[in-house]
Amino acid sequence: MIEVQNTKSKGLSFAVKSGSGKIILQSVGFKNQGEIEQTIKQLTSHTKLINKVERKTNFEGKFLFAIKNDKNKIIGYSGCYTSQAGMENGIKHFIENLS
Repeated sequence: MIEVQNTKSKGLSFAVKSGSGKIILQSVGFKNQGEIEQTIKQLTSHTKLINKVERKTNFEGKFLFAIKNDKNKIIGYSGCYTSQAGMENGIKHFIENLS
């Protein structure tokens, strides 16, 4: 499930949520409605999305992933995971929730 948000601090953004409502991925901010709609369309129709996943470790040693668009620009980040296995499971759920 994808939920579009409009906040003062970030402007337009979206969140990909699990069936239970937990946020799996939070997008970066977008300038306008057209830009966010195009990004969501590309995200949901991308057949090789797994190639656009960038796995990362933050300064605290926690794991997270980022999703890139076709222009290699990061469009969203996951929350932090305490293990690499947890992050991989998060990536799996992310892709399943877009299908």
